[in-house]
Amino acid sequence: MAASIPALTPTLRWTGDSVEIIDQTRLPSELCLLDVRDAATAVDAIERLAIRGAPALGAFGALAVVVGFDEAAPRSLDDARSVLERLRTQIGDARPTAVNLRWAIDRTIDTALNAAALNASALNTSDMADTATLRERLLVEAQAVGAEDAKACAEIGRLGREVLADATTIATHCNAGRLATAGIGTALATVYAKAAAGDPVRVLASETRPLLQGARLTAWELADAGVDVSVVADGAMASLIAGGDVDAVIVGADRIAANGDTANKVGTFAHALAAADAGIGFYVAAPTTTIDPAVQSGDHIVIEHRNPDEIHHAGPSRLTPEGVHAMNPAFDVTPNRLITAIITDAGVLRPPFDEAIAEALRTDLAAQTGNGTC
Repeated sequence: MAASIPALTPTLRWTGDSVEIIDQTRLPSELCLLDVRDAATAVDAIERLAIRGAPALGAFGALAVVVGFDEAAPRSLDDARSVLERLRTQIGDARPTAVNLRWAIDRTIDTALNAAALNASALNTSDMADTATLRERLLVEAQAVGAEDAKACAEIGRLGREVLADATTIATHCNAGRLATAGIGTALATVYAKAAAGDPVRVLASETRPLLQGARLTAWELADAGVDVSVVADGAMASLIAGGDVDAVIVGADRIAANGDTANKVGTFAHALAAADAGIGFYVAAPTTTIDPAVQSGDHIVIEHRNPDEIHHAGPSRLTPEGVHAMNPAFDVTPNRLITAIITDAGVLRPPFDEAIAEALRTDLAAQTGNGTC
């Protein structure tokens, strides 16, 4: 049975002239929609985590390029190219760790510019006609990014349900559900697939300090979809795993290196260690677009360090003494030796991950180009 969830407010959608997103900083107390109509607002939404999650950042970033293009209103192809190169870095570099953001923006811009160059060489058209065509190409490609992610999420859910067929109580960290993607999620796609099929499933969501994406976002979206979920203090998850209260752990990813080392929300590494010690499966769920073959291992993944105030404060209240310092890495890297399998839209990848990942990317490329081999 295909994974499904009730008809709920989409995480992001194209309105016709803007991108409407759920402002995730306002959850769970308030479901607030943010209308993004310019590049600065898009960058601000990314930086303050109004939208987050690697696949969602990719889908949003691609559409934000269209918004930024409309805002600039270039009148010639040369101006349009300059605008797009500015947007490539302005939006694409807003957060460094999630590979999908820059990948989706590069894809959208490069595909549109290549098509525009071919069109300009074949036709004698005005600059305004060329920029209008370029804008159409940008929108088509940006929407394709989101549609492909939704399809990938559904396939990850289908495969995840098969892999975790015997797991009833599933632990997860941060939020890798519909709020983090253009579809039903990555890690949580497995949960939604099990629920849709009538399989018994219960989720233990670690709170995910300091910004509580597990407590605020995962708990909100699962409860909203009618899935049994309990929030667990980050420090308590290991003892629950060790005590036999968890059947499997599944998380998403922000960047996967060529050898399978995986960057995800800080705290993931600790859950992987606990799972290994308890002898239960630790799974990563992500589309192939989150794999970065240019990064050979986790040692080379750039880890975002966020404002220390996120550690010092909870809302208006300060938690730490004045004058003390804070370290706030947003992600950590789980080494491939602790990962049981990586569940992707191209299949379930198992060790040795370098070989499995290379083959999955070759197969994925062949499927995209239509150059499959026999």
